[in-house]
Amino acid sequence: MDIVRFIFTISLLTLVHAYGRYQPTWESLDSRPLPSWYDEAKFGIFMHWGVYSVPSFGTEWFWYRWKHDKAPSFVEFMKNNYPPNFEYADFGPMFRAEFFDPEAWADLLTKSGARYYILTSKHHEGWTNWRSNVSWNWNSVDNGPHRDLVGELATAIRSKTNVTFGLYHSLYEWFNPLYLKDVANNFQTQDYVKEVLMPELYDLINTYKPDYLWSDGESGPDTYWQSREFLAWLYNDSPVKDTVVTNDRWCNNGCVCHHGGVYTCNDRYNPGKLQNHKWENALTVDKGSWGYRRDVDINSYLEINELLFELASTVSCGGNMLLNVGPTADGRIIPAFEERLLQMGEWLSVNGEAIYSTKPWRAQNDTVNKHVWYTSKADAVYAIVLEWPDTDELTLGAPISSNSTLVTMLGYEGKFVWKPASDKGGIMVHFPAIAVNQLPSKWAWVLKLENIK
Repeated sequence: MDIVRFIFTISLLTLVHAYGRYQPTWESLDSRPLPSWYDEAKFGIFMHWGVYSVPSFGTEWFWYRWKHDKAPSFVEFMKNNYPPNFEYADFGPMFRAEFFDPEAWADLLTKSGARYYILTSKHHEGWTNWRSNVSWNWNSVDNGPHRDLVGELATAIRSKTNVTFGLYHSLYEWFNPLYLKDVANNFQTQDYVKEVLMPELYDLINTYKPDYLWSDGESGPDTYWQSREFLAWLYNDSPVKDTVVTNDRWCNNGCVCHHGGVYTCNDRYNPGKLQNHKWENALTVDKGSWGYRRDVDINSYLEINELLFELASTVSCGGNMLLNVGPTADGRIIPAFEERLLQMGEWLSVNGEAIYSTKPWRAQNDTVNKHVWYTSKADAVYAIVLEWPDTDELTLGAPISSNSTLVTMLGYEGKFVWKPASDKGGIMVHFPAIAVNQLPSKWAWVLKLENIK
């Protein structure tokens, strides 16, 4: 950082501290410290749930792919399965959520080991999972389930769990006439923002008080979205001003990966190296869709070993992992998704010490063994070993040992024997013969290294 920028930053922070107000500029908004709960949490669950869960075909962008892109597979799907005059709005009453049990979802979240949760309050289709006063009859209270899905989940999660509650909200709506009119006017008019977007955002924050507002659909400049003005209110005057976390999807003119609380950069973002700003890897169990879809087989889902790689590499490099599953239109988490979440929770119940509230170490991926990622906490370093070694010895190139170095495995009693790998550093850890049914976890194992450099 050059001296002029340094002096400007210090002056800005002094001004914010003195007056306790964030200004509607990116310089001021970006100076807000990230609430500590988020970095400590490390792992969250995302759920995309809306009218697209009814056709459950192809992608949560079903409406757009069908009507805008006129993609042949989507057109053919509708032709073969629905009457000629069937419109997307006709799916609304079919989104009934008849098996939805918010307390069961809350219980699953607890068992998954997740520390925060994000629900789609509104996706790009415009349907809202609460009774939005600016989305008449295109919401879950006036139509479909006739239930406040956001409110029921907020209540269940806050009363039954220690999981932090958050909401996803799309800025734009593909086919909203007001938005399309503003686009046609090159974003010089703001009818959609004034009549739809801002009323919804203020309503969501004041009514449900989410501690994470996950914005998306940033197609338009920040001057059009009024992003800076809204965020200034959110940070200064909202009921969650001290705890709320935001992401970076607030405009298409330089916001993504540059402005906001947490950088998501793009879907499934995992740079594989340490970043200088807090970031998030939002990814899906279903490799091809954020919403539930029926036209898949088991190979379409990430396996637990793949998910643990994502978690280990993400946390090692200073990020959080936000794992998405798509509920069905009738309100179920299908067994394949449930299994993945339970597997994550099973692993974290043993190895969470190496994930929660950790910090990046001086090395992320080991210099010798690429199947090992590091985290740290206090005086301990954790080596997350994604593949059990082929022999009874595992060489780690990054640690520098001392005479008092101690090596143990989380969930396993006893010390591991080790020796220096070479005069230049590294250690060679002896893995004892352990019966499969005595392994501390079924996938990925964590060595706790103490008194090393």
